[in-house]
Amino acid sequence: MNSLEWSRGLTEMTLAFHIVFATVGVGIPIFISLAEWIGIRKKDPHYLLMARRWTRGFIITVAVGVVTGTCIGLQLSLLWPAFMRFAGNVISLPLFLETFAFFFEAIFLGIYMYTWNRFSNPYLHWLLTIPIIIGSSASALFITMVNAFMNTPQGFTLQNGQLTHLDPLSAMFNPATPSKVAHVLSSAYLTAAFLLAMIAAFSMLRGRENDYYKKSIRLNMIAGVILAAATIWIGDLSAIFLAEEQPEKLAAAEWHFDTGNRVPLFIGGRLNPDTLEITGALKIPSALSLLAKHNPNGTVIGLNDFPKEEWPPLYVHYLFDGMVGLGFYLFGTSLLFIFMTRIKRWNAYNRWIIGAILAGGPFSMLAIELGWFYAEVGRQPWILRGYMRVSEAATTNPDVGITFWLFAALYLLLGLVSLLVLIRLFRKKPAEMELEERRIIL
Repeated sequence: MNSLEWSRGLTEMTLAFHIVFATVGVGIPIFISLAEWIGIRKKDPHYLLMARRWTRGFIITVAVGVVTGTCIGLQLSLLWPAFMRFAGNVISLPLFLETFAFFFEAIFLGIYMYTWNRFSNPYLHWLLTIPIIIGSSASALFITMVNAFMNTPQGFTLQNGQLTHLDPLSAMFNPATPSKVAHVLSSAYLTAAFLLAMIAAFSMLRGRENDYYKKSIRLNMIAGVILAAATIWIGDLSAIFLAEEQPEKLAAAEWHFDTGNRVPLFIGGRLNPDTLEITGALKIPSALSLLAKHNPNGTVIGLNDFPKEEWPPLYVHYLFDGMVGLGFYLFGTSLLFIFMTRIKRWNAYNRWIIGAILAGGPFSMLAIELGWFYAEVGRQPWILRGYMRVSEAATTNPDVGITFWLFAALYLLLGLVSLLVLIRLFRKKPAEMELEERRIIL
């Protein structure tokens, strides 16, 4: 492997590891705030305990997310120096604001953590969750703006191979920003809902069936069905954006080669790379035209309109299908649970439904991973679409392979330590024990 391949591998590994903690860091504060607000309003100790326990776990993930986020910042400069020299001045503002947003979140998170029961009015403590939510979501907003800029760059003039007349605000608010930011935030909130529900479902399947876990699942599934529907709708808007601004990315995801109208949608299947013939796929007539143009007769640009050396890797079709399929699984599971709670003679907490909710936790995170890989691989061969290829941006340092294995060891250590800490944090004091202790104190 050459330095380019090692650089790509290290960046992919870092992003794949970081996105787990970043997603939790963005999504969990919403549910901490929601649980505490419900607990205060209803005077319900179960919801107040949810907020306390989720906060403890959240702090562990934030700590690890700081490390992996720092690694990404270092790797941008060390692995992709040509890109940073070329576009660094344009993206420096959102990168700085992302750091500022994290500091903003961290300050209020510390205050929130150590001021439980310190206010005579409990709503004052709850208000501290608002800046935490703002900081965590703003952090995702600014870093996603950088990624959006790499897909639809603007806010500069190219003169003699240099970027001049820089307009950082125009670069930040590029055409890809609205759909990308909305999709990142909604999917992070959705994943957080299913991860929290997964924890409660796991406890119930182990025989610890009580009101605390039932309320946790109910809260997260109500949020989940709303967020899943929102994510699917935003995904539809993203497809419309891709059809207009990055048609080659959409065409690669859907194995669409010849420009035309009434274009079918292929789900799954196999592609012959020589003849470009698709076999074994589920074919839905006119569905891609409907998806991309909201018109079954709409014209969709095919890959053959682009030079073959600018085609994204065609395996992104499977990444896209997997992401979409898992999104519908999450929507269907949460919708089925809500439907069953409305019918009194049906038990919404039966083992089949709880098992499906348990599976929704890893499935939601897998959907995040597939979505990010599709977003990044689908932009290939460009690191800055239309201006700089990935091969032009990478370092030529021959020792990147050593760095890859050092970071792999670091991520393995961080993953194991954080998992062990989280398990020990909650195994020795399950929710029912904490509830009993609080009743005795009160």
